[in-house]
Amino acid sequence: MDAYNQTTVTHFILIGLSDRPEVRYPLFVVFTIIYQVTVGGNGAILLAIGTEKKLHTPMYYFLANLSLLDILCPSVTVPKMLENLLTEKHSISFTGCALQLYFLVALVGTEVFLLSVMAYDRYVAICFPLRYTLIITKVRCVQLTAGTWVAGFLNSLLHTVSTFCLSFCKSNQVNQYYCDIPPVVALSCSSTYVAEMLILVEAGILGSSAFLVIFISYFYIISTILKIQSAEGKRKAFSTCASHLLVVCLFGGTTIFTYVRPFSSQHSPARDRLISMLYGIITPMLNPMIYSMRNTEVKGAIRRLLYQKACLQQV
Repeated sequence: MDAYNQTTVTHFILIGLSDRPEVRYPLFVVFTIIYQVTVGGNGAILLAIGTEKKLHTPMYYFLANLSLLDILCPSVTVPKMLENLLTEKHSISFTGCALQLYFLVALVGTEVFLLSVMAYDRYVAICFPLRYTLIITKVRCVQLTAGTWVAGFLNSLLHTVSTFCLSFCKSNQVNQYYCDIPPVVALSCSSTYVAEMLILVEAGILGSSAFLVIFISYFYIISTILKIQSAEGKRKAFSTCASHLLVVCLFGGTTIFTYVRPFSSQHSPARDRLISMLYGIITPMLNPMIYSMRNTEVKGAIRRLLYQKACLQQV
C-alpha cells in the first residue's frame, strides 16, 4: 500500500439536512419536538411498566426493552444533527464517527433481533396459551433479551472494525447527517469489496433469520386465530399482536432498504436521508403511540401515572 493510500483522515464532515438558514431553524424546532416526544413517550411506557405490577409479564418486559432502544437509537444521532442545524458545525472526529456508527448499528441490530423475539413470544402466547408460563419463564425472558443485546453489539463491532480498517484519502464528506456504514464506506480509497460483502452476507443471514422467525411466527398465529370460533376471541387475539406487526413493517422495511442493497454512488442522497429518518427518528416516536393506543393496560397505567403526578403537584 503506497503513502497516498495511508493518508490519515482526522475528521469527517456530515452533510446536514439543509444549509439554508430559512430551512435549518424550522427543522431544528421540528426535530427538537420530535425528539422530546420520542423520549417522553417511550419514557412513559418504561415508567408505566416499571411501576404497574400487573404489567410485570414477559410481553411487557420485551416492550420495555423496545422502548429503551427507541430512546437510545435516536439519542445517538439526533443531538449531533440538532447541533449541526443550530451552529453549522458539521465536523465530527474520526473516533466520534466510529463510535456513532458502532452504537447506531448495534442498537438497530438489537431492535431487529428483539422484534423477532417478541414475535416468538406472541406465537407461544396465542398458539400454546396453556403452556405459555412454562415456556416463557422469567429466566428465559432474561436469556432471550440478553441474547438480542449481545448479538446486536457483537454484530456492530464486526461491521465497525471492517469499515474503519479501510483507507480514507479522498473526500471526508459523509453524505448523511450521521455516520453510517454505506456513506462512510463510499469515502474509502481502498477496496471496499470485503466491507460490502460482509454487510450483504451477514445481513442476509442474520436479518433473514430474524425476519424468518417473525414470518413463521405470524403464519402460525394467523392460522390459529382463524380457527377461533367467536368474533370476540378473534378480535382479542389480533389486538395482542397487531401493534407488534405494524412496528415490524415500519422498522423492518426501512432498515432493509438502507442496508440490504449494493452500495452505489447513484443513490439519491435526499431519499437515503428520508429513509434513515423514518427508521431512526420517526418510528421510535410512533412506537409508544402504536402500543399505547391499542393496549388498554398500557393506557390505563400511563393515565394512573399522570394522575399521580398531577396529585403530587397539587400537594
